[in-house]
Amino acid sequence: MNAFAIIILLTIALGYLLDLISNVLNLKALSPELPREFESIYDADKYRRSQEYARARTRFGFVANTYSLAIVLAFWFLGGFPFVDQWLRGFEFGEILTGLLFILVLVVAKSIAGLPFGLYSTFVLEERFGFNKTTVATFITDRIKEFIIGCLIGGPVLALVLYFLQATGDAAWLYCWALTVAFTLVMQFVIPTWVMPLFNKFSPIEDGELKQAIMEYAASVSFPLRNVFVIDGSRRSSKSNAFFAGLGKNKRLALYDTLIDSQTVPEIVAVVAHEVGHFKCRHVVKGLIMSVLHTGLMFFLLSYFISHPGLFEAFYMEQVSVYAGLVFFGMLFSPIEMVLSVFMQVVSRKHEYEADHYAASTFGDGEALVSALKKLSVHNLVNLTPHPFHVFLNFSHPPILDRIEAIRAGAK
Repeated sequence: MNAFAIIILLTIALGYLLDLISNVLNLKALSPELPREFESIYDADKYRRSQEYARARTRFGFVANTYSLAIVLAFWFLGGFPFVDQWLRGFEFGEILTGLLFILVLVVAKSIAGLPFGLYSTFVLEERFGFNKTTVATFITDRIKEFIIGCLIGGPVLALVLYFLQATGDAAWLYCWALTVAFTLVMQFVIPTWVMPLFNKFSPIEDGELKQAIMEYAASVSFPLRNVFVIDGSRRSSKSNAFFAGLGKNKRLALYDTLIDSQTVPEIVAVVAHEVGHFKCRHVVKGLIMSVLHTGLMFFLLSYFISHPGLFEAFYMEQVSVYAGLVFFGMLFSPIEMVLSVFMQVVSRKHEYEADHYAASTFGDGEALVSALKKLSVHNLVNLTPHPFHVFLNFSHPPILDRIEAIRAGAK
């Protein structure tokens, strides 16, 4: 076992340990006493159910993570990588096609290994708490669609990355960086227009009080909004949500039908104002910039390690290849990825506070946003008292009670 293997193993172990510690602390932080803020809308029975849901999801996550870790380590130390590599090389397809197949085999194997947990999560765990609305047919077709889209869109991009890494020498990381940046920008237009409608039905919102209120708010803050859609989220889950997708004139606001059914018009407009706040505060652009810089750093470091013999020795590979180096570097990069992930969570939580403040100040009714957030939390059985360490590691949004306190503080 060389230095590369030790670094990767220690990182995997550290990530697993941190996740375990944060989850244990999070379970201990569950309070049987309902926070006073929620006394008017949360009955004791449903609050107890939210805690049962948090415990069930945490335990399920622990089993799934342990299983995933065991599969990865078994595949690694039983020589799975060199076995797949030698098998595919026997077909003599050429370096790029062999690389695509190598990565495809690993992705398919991982998907198959994780399938029982996906089924259990959807049809047992989510079903038990009244969330699941997905049929077996929908579950299967979703997986098929994801696979086909991944091959049609991701395959050509991956092939170009492999080509650049092989053919362009020291400048390869710059070509790969430029390609992935272009791909990311293009997908901002492709996903909302062509990909998302393959999974959900987007129906233009009907004329009426809600549409008028949304349009009037958008006009009041000079936000160009042409498309407001209702998404049939109830086909898969009873949970509620709302989001913007796309950039520029291609932006579309999507409101889950479950959100419309459970919230008043002012509450929904307050949620929309929060989403508008992300655009007005330039969070989308900032997120894209951080993603671009993250990708650049990754490819820059990749250029130094992708062909290092020690990296291949760590995985018992006899032959050096660009495609295997890409996979192995992804595992080697995980310590930096872990740190960056925590940083990104911190930034994301800051952005949520800013979007809340924007919504409350421009809509003029902070309590409507508070009420909407409360209802969403109750409806989705959100844990109201997460442990700070768990929040630090995993939460892209601040805890709901912290958000309510910040909204009211900003209104004073």
